[in-house]
Amino acid sequence: MADIKGKKIGFAVCGSFCTFKKAFEQLEQLIYQGADVTAIMSFNAASMDTRFGKAKEHIDFLEQATGKAVIKTIEDAEPIGPKKMFDMIVIAPCTGNTLAKLAMGIIDTPVTMAAKSHLRNGSPIVIAPSTNDGLSGSAKNIGALLNYRNIYLVPFAQDDTNAKPRSLVADFGKIPDAVSAALDGKQLQPLLAL
Repeated sequence: MADIKGKKIGFAVCGSFCTFKKAFEQLEQLIYQGADVTAIMSFNAASMDTRFGKAKEHIDFLEQATGKAVIKTIEDAEPIGPKKMFDMIVIAPCTGNTLAKLAMGIIDTPVTMAAKSHLRNGSPIVIAPSTNDGLSGSAKNIGALLNYRNIYLVPFAQDDTNAKPRSLVADFGKIPDAVSAALDGKQLQPLLAL
């Protein structure tokens, strides 16, 4: 698999707040492996205080970890493609809302703009889904994205079959391997984590 060292990676964060800790650990892992990482946040991720932490705390962590300002406006995300800022974008976590927007070509957040702008160069995007409707409303969007060129998914599984039988969440620990595989133009397998 491709070496991550020296790769420029945009790490986009959406509002599945309960998975931030796992996602941030993988951002740190990519940095540890030598990637040059810049954080991108959706409007909700960058502005909402929740029981999983305050927005400012998350922004401060991301800026300290990466050494760069977080991209959190559509205007700041638009140049990503024209300036060829990244070799890869990772969207982790990727909510059902963002999955739907990506599948339908709706560009109204910094994350969706970053993805659209990046894809114009034929460069890969790795998506780590985290959504309570992954086996219902979002299933069609996951299926659509699996057929898109340059879109790859982090292997995922049901996260609580009793309390949330339609919920899916990525195996966040597989983000570095999914990134490496996508840089080689391959989907990390198996896609369904057990």
